[in-house]
Amino acid sequence: MDNNSNIFKLGEKNDKYSQYFIGQSYLNMLSTEQVVIANVTFEPSCRNNWHIHNAESGGGQILLVTSGRGYYQEWGKEPLELNPGDVVNIPAGVKHWHGAAPDSWFSHIAIEVPAVSGSTKWCEPVNDEKYNKLK
Repeated sequence: MDNNSNIFKLGEKNDKYSQYFIGQSYLNMLSTEQVVIANVTFEPSCRNNWHIHNAESGGGQILLVTSGRGYYQEWGKEPLELNPGDVVNIPAGVKHWHGAAPDSWFSHIAIEVPAVSGSTKWCEPVNDEKYNKLK
């Protein structure tokens, strides 16, 4: 990856959450105070499993795309291509996934929306057959 294409550092290999990803991702925590904010970078074809950000109130996630090309998909909907400058607001309770395009690195800033009793439920991996049709 061209490190000049992203204003934030790549970060460390995202080993803590690797069981929820297909491929290699990297995590650079930008803030753990007040609001949790992370720069997440995906190698080509890397994507996270379907997951849900749950909360009694508030919650969800905001993605700010900073470099590369990727995808976001909500359960039951068509995938959306993501490019630098795109913003995705993910409400609490929505099953979704996000990650790199098959032929591109991809980075986004992930902002955790403050929540009462917030948690993430990790679900099944993204189907390879459907993912490979995203080119």
